[in-house]
Amino acid sequence: MKRKLTVLVLGVMCGCLAADVAVTCTRISDKPLLSPGAGWTSFGVFNPAAIRVGGKTVLLFRAQDAKHTSRIGYAESSDGLHFKVRPEPVLSPETDYEKGGGVEDPRVAEIEGTYYLTYTGYDLHSAQLCLATSNDLIHWIRKGVILPAYEGTWNEQWTKSGAIVPQKINGKWWMYYLGTKKDSDGKARDYMGLAQSDDLLHWSDATAKPVLDRRPGAFDSRVMEPGPPPVVTPAGILLFYNGANEQLVYGPGWVLFDKTDPRRVIGRADRPFAVPALPWEKAGNVPNVMFLEGAIENASPGAGVFSFTGYYGGADKYTGGLQITVRESSLR
Repeated sequence: MKRKLTVLVLGVMCGCLAADVAVTCTRISDKPLLSPGAGWTSFGVFNPAAIRVGGKTVLLFRAQDAKHTSRIGYAESSDGLHFKVRPEPVLSPETDYEKGGGVEDPRVAEIEGTYYLTYTGYDLHSAQLCLATSNDLIHWIRKGVILPAYEGTWNEQWTKSGAIVPQKINGKWWMYYLGTKKDSDGKARDYMGLAQSDDLLHWSDATAKPVLDRRPGAFDSRVMEPGPPPVVTPAGILLFYNGANEQLVYGPGWVLFDKTDPRRVIGRADRPFAVPALPWEKAGNVPNVMFLEGAIENASPGAGVFSFTGYYGGADKYTGGLQITVRESSLR
């Protein structure tokens, strides 16, 4: 059964540039697409990266075993709805910065014939943003921690959630990520940062502060975490991201950055385009979570209209799917 979620429209003026964005979202199934199994998938199967290879959809999902150790698994589908899970994980904790907690929450982008996988390495003390590369999505070469925890221009704690812009802008590569800092009220909150690179392997902060301002009382007042790799459209750099309020209810929203300046916000959602509603989204290992981490762009239905199949984690236990339609215009 498909269920329509919500539509939202926002127009924001930034200097001489105006952007109007409308998002329509429908669940592709009321049931999970992936559910816990046995062994290394027994506690949860959730938060997948997604990519299309030929005529198939590939999910690289986070799985947890009974000890809550995380690994990254592989599932593929010919219709984007029914998936066959590879019996063994494709990435398991091996290095010191992964042992104890594991490898978590991947994002994947194909750039110039190579797959780039950003993921979180967790050693039970620090969560740090890491990178691996592959030519086949199964065999991965680690490139190490690319943004260390407790460092950077503004982030004071962990780093996670690297969403790489899949093309160069102004001669550099760009990546949105999550970092944590304390606010003036003494509370630590998760913000969105921006890093830059000359070679996709070595990264550094591109700004002295987060690229999104906190909005007290908004759906993203506690967490502003990048989702899938962004898409460059005629109107700008479109990034789906995951917001959480002070009650830690998670839902995906969107932000549009200037495509000539990835630091500059053009438009931003004022509420999520999907919220936890089904039983397996509201109750699980972490309640009230819809966490969008994978999105595959489909053929455009028309000018200024973009279609995506999105894959999300439900309550940090299951994987669900969304059909997302974006309508945007840009006026100068």
